[in-house]
Amino acid sequence: MDIDTRMREVELEIISRRPEHSVDLALDRMTELVGLLGDPQRSSPVIHITGTNGKTSTARMSDALLRGRGLRTGRFTSPHLVSIRERIVVDGAPISPERFVAAYDEVIPYVKLVDERHPVAMSFFEVLTGMAFAVFADTPVDVMILEVGVGGRLDCTNVADGVVAVITPISLDHTRLLGSTVEEIAAEKAGIIKPGAVAVLAQQPLGAAEILLRHAVEVGATVAREGVEFGVLSREQAVGGQQLTLRGLRGTYEDVYLPLFGLHQAGNAACALAAVEAFAGVMDDAGALDVDLVRKAFAKVSSPGRLEVIRRSPTIIIDAAHNPAGMAATAAAIEEAFTFARLTGVFAASGDKDVPGILAELEPLLTDIVVTRNSSDRSLDPEQTAELAAEIFGEDRVQSAARLDDAIEIAVALADEPVAETGPGSGGVLITGSVITAGDARRLLGPAGGELPPEPPVNQPSRHSFTAAELS
Repeated sequence: MDIDTRMREVELEIISRRPEHSVDLALDRMTELVGLLGDPQRSSPVIHITGTNGKTSTARMSDALLRGRGLRTGRFTSPHLVSIRERIVVDGAPISPERFVAAYDEVIPYVKLVDERHPVAMSFFEVLTGMAFAVFADTPVDVMILEVGVGGRLDCTNVADGVVAVITPISLDHTRLLGSTVEEIAAEKAGIIKPGAVAVLAQQPLGAAEILLRHAVEVGATVAREGVEFGVLSREQAVGGQQLTLRGLRGTYEDVYLPLFGLHQAGNAACALAAVEAFAGVMDDAGALDVDLVRKAFAKVSSPGRLEVIRRSPTIIIDAAHNPAGMAATAAAIEEAFTFARLTGVFAASGDKDVPGILAELEPLLTDIVVTRNSSDRSLDPEQTAELAAEIFGEDRVQSAARLDDAIEIAVALADEPVAETGPGSGGVLITGSVITAGDARRLLGPAGGELPPEPPVNQPSRHSFTAAELS
């Protein structure tokens, strides 16, 4: 059987398990699985990342800085945009189909043993987490960067103990699972802060900050707070991104170019920098990072599906924002970085999200909106979305389409319509509402079917030397 066929079979087998959104928060199944696998999560130190928004971007930035220091990295993030292999990344590249299949074949006998011993079978996400641990241990990597799936305390990634715990901004999301207030959600996310760790905290709502600080004190963790111990000292708009001065835990870093838009991404960069400085201090008592290393690493960072310009003429942006706080950050970044005479939205969201809240954040930004559905069975029906959008935008600003490709075609035509005093070509399209919507759009509009390329090296010599076969 050829590898592409086998890869499709494995992906279908994983997907056929309890889906990612059907979460049964518990650590017993995962604890048993990693025990059977020989505790691969302990094979290297961990930087663990949770929060409501910004986790994946912060993970990618941390990864770039660590690779710049010559460390071999393993990164586990979710969800994926286009390919399931994006979730398990070694040295900036998604693992190959061959390695993905091999990892599945390695862990599935143990997964089935766990299934037999528990009333609830292991989920899609738990199996992938086990595979990631196995890959990182087998490689081996020098450091794992793990993004929490949901919450923190009972998330299956929390069988690992992070020497650094990063908590990005907390807001309301997954309230059915985590609680209806930011304080309740913060209590769940605080669970990744382990005894003796360094807790890197992004700026938080007051109630969330109090919960996180109290937990850190209780477990004896060291705390680093954005805006106090580290942060963004200055930022200016630059072509394709922004120019930053960052204050880290161990030094100040000037003239740092970040090819991403928005104040929220500057904050993510500050958190990533503090996390890597903290990690360096924990592992080898290092001082400030080399400023040229920091500049080179951040200059090559990408965050696909996060305010990503995927086409020009008209400009088409895809963004994975899927809750009101995330959409507020997206809207602020677009208003700051772009000057569209008109901006048409293409919108598809999951039915279990705060769709009215998300649409309310978009309304001041958009001239009009085309609502549709994405490829997920959780996608809200376009007719229902249109009714919600009409209450916020007014019926005359809302159109609907049954398919995403048709919605994009309508939006492009609207964006190309001439605007008084500016003429044609002054409009743009924003495709948003869900990670799945962003991924679907990337498949339709991006090169190579939208699959993410390997991230560029950071031009720092590695402490290791590996063969091509080892890297495959």
